[in-house]
Amino acid sequence: MSLSTRSGRSVWLWVGCAAGLALLAAGAFAVGAYPIGGAGLWAWACWRLDLGPAPAPVVVAVIENIRGPRILAATGVGAALATAGAAYQSLFRNPLVSPDILGVSSGAALGAVIGIFLALPVAGVEATSFAGGLLAVATVYGVAYLVRGHEPLLVLVLAGIVIGTLFSAGISILKVLADPYNQLPAITFWLLGSLAGVQAKELALLAPALVIGLLPLLLLRWRIDIMTLGEEEARALGVDARRVRLMVIGAATLLTATAVSIAGIIGWVGLVVPHLARLVVGPAFARVAPAAALGGGAFLLLVDTVARGASDVEIPLGVLTALVGTPVFLWLLATSRRGWG
Repeated sequence: MSLSTRSGRSVWLWVGCAAGLALLAAGAFAVGAYPIGGAGLWAWACWRLDLGPAPAPVVVAVIENIRGPRILAATGVGAALATAGAAYQSLFRNPLVSPDILGVSSGAALGAVIGIFLALPVAGVEATSFAGGLLAVATVYGVAYLVRGHEPLLVLVLAGIVIGTLFSAGISILKVLADPYNQLPAITFWLLGSLAGVQAKELALLAPALVIGLLPLLLLRWRIDIMTLGEEEARALGVDARRVRLMVIGAATLLTATAVSIAGIIGWVGLVVPHLARLVVGPAFARVAPAAALGGGAFLLLVDTVARGASDVEIPLGVLTALVGTPVFLWLLATSRRGWG
């Protein structure tokens, strides 16, 4: 296949992914107690561009205050989790690695539970959740730094499992001590994952974190590909493996902690979506990262639309992602070839 043909196919692939994401967003506006169809979206867009009269106030309220922020949050959270998963899988050279491998999710969950237990406002719960995720990874990295004489990646993974278990025990203790009528239901619902009640202020936290987290990963894309060859090979090619590993883990942790602080624990997105992206665009991280971001955003947007439209009671996102992700992962496990890439 010639270079121009391959480039043309890549362009059409990205255009198709972007168009699919736009169609999913339009469909998400049409699902809910007050559906907003294409005519309503067009009238709102024309009004915002000073090209037409203002639509009904309820249309503006639904688009700007309820459904719009939720659609953007679902897309951003899905993109963050999937990109972080792709980075972790490339760094650890293991397709079974997910964003919570270093205890990020457990740490963020413990932070959020502490915030709910202390009756903090929503912003305070998000802040404690974000701090908990960063604290978990800092602890894991500190343990790995103190433990010498072993494979660094193996020590990181084992330390992440241990610290994650410790933080999960802390969550269990707080659930026992929580008020069973107010705090415990809020803790349980948050841990299952949800985007209900997302407002524009959550987007103000998510957008900078996406930029700050994605930019280093894209700048380090070729170094990440070299890291998949192994640390000794990376050093032989002039790559500072330790520095690259620290930067990639920091960026992926920022993405994961931000997503968890906003949406709660949502599994499988960072595990399955990078798999599918790698099957479509190949193993190069420069192509996997944007493909995973688009795929993760589209996947979580679709799941969130189903969660709030399938029944009168909203289904937790963590439940739906597990129902979808488990069979897909088993299919990938059964059909993929041995080896990395």
